[in-house]
Amino acid sequence: MKGQAQNQNLATTLTKLFNAQLQLINVLSFFFLFGCGLATGVILSSYLSNISFSLHVNQFSFSTTTPSPALIKLPPRVGLKEYLKVPAVKHDMDEKELLWRASMTPNIREFPFDRVPKIAFMFLTKGPVLMAPLWEKFFKGHDGLYSIYVHSSPSYNESDPESPVFHGRRIPSEDVLWGNANMIEAERRLLANALLDIANQRFVLLSESCIPIFNFSTVYTYLMNSTENHVESYVLEGPVGNGRYSPRMRPGIQIKQWRKGSQWFEIDRALAIEVVSDRKYFPLFQKHCTGQCYADEHYLPTFVTMKHAKRNSNRTLTWVDWSRGGPHPAKFLRTEVTTEFLERMRSGSDCVYNGNHTNTCFLFARKFGPNALDRLLRFAPKIMHFNK
Repeated sequence: MKGQAQNQNLATTLTKLFNAQLQLINVLSFFFLFGCGLATGVILSSYLSNISFSLHVNQFSFSTTTPSPALIKLPPRVGLKEYLKVPAVKHDMDEKELLWRASMTPNIREFPFDRVPKIAFMFLTKGPVLMAPLWEKFFKGHDGLYSIYVHSSPSYNESDPESPVFHGRRIPSEDVLWGNANMIEAERRLLANALLDIANQRFVLLSESCIPIFNFSTVYTYLMNSTENHVESYVLEGPVGNGRYSPRMRPGIQIKQWRKGSQWFEIDRALAIEVVSDRKYFPLFQKHCTGQCYADEHYLPTFVTMKHAKRNSNRTLTWVDWSRGGPHPAKFLRTEVTTEFLERMRSGSDCVYNGNHTNTCFLFARKFGPNALDRLLRFAPKIMHFNK
């Protein structure tokens, strides 16, 4: 019995010891889990606090630096209007870039927008446009129907007061020598700049000594309704005609295709694009039309006859007087400008316009000296009705 009681006491003691150890383990486990939970809570609380602070900072920054929706600048729209925007006359394109850009043409003839066709008046000058005050009266009241481009010597510093209508119309220019192929380069440069404006449909080459002999409305109607180009082109035997042809131009240009004509032309947009795009015939003139061969008198008459003879009137629209002889036409001074003289230029000829005979054969005239300007300003506006 006594041994049995001792065994029970031992069992009871072991059980109590086990329970005590178990309670200690539970207490330690509780504190461990509590510590883990506390640490996790502290970490999470700190993390969430940082996120909240960052969001507040960002919101504050956004509210103080971002403009209101009304002030937000949207990206510029690039539509047809922006694509057709005419580059500034004082652009920085080089010659190759300019001719390439000007040679572009749409194959779809119908325009997807309303447009008003314009005339490009291109002045090839040494310095200022001498007859500028007269041209001012000619252009007055016809904004949106014309464009002006001036190619003058790079050495010209524009020291003379510039007429308002010509202000800012000087294109990037190069030196030009009379009779040299670089004069054709200048003409192509003028055409290329004018072609950048898709509204320009007719192109007139003029000099600083040219004047208009009809009012703007008459000139505009005459050119816009014309079915032909106006490039003088004819065959001339002798040393100043066919004698200037070089056999080295063969086979590109044959002697039977060689032509001569006035430098001062008027052409449509299609022909203007052909001229600036020509990389076959013009190089032949640059290489072989030198010395006594004056490229400005032969290139365009020959080129047009070879490529576009059916659409050419074979006459110039610029009146000149060659009756005095010599390599240059007559230059008119102040005393020679009379109402009778101006009327003779306007209606003293006979020609064909759109298949019909007419005595309105010239729209412009040259050469007039600076001292003739005052009499031109006195007589021309009355005869030509510049207010129309």
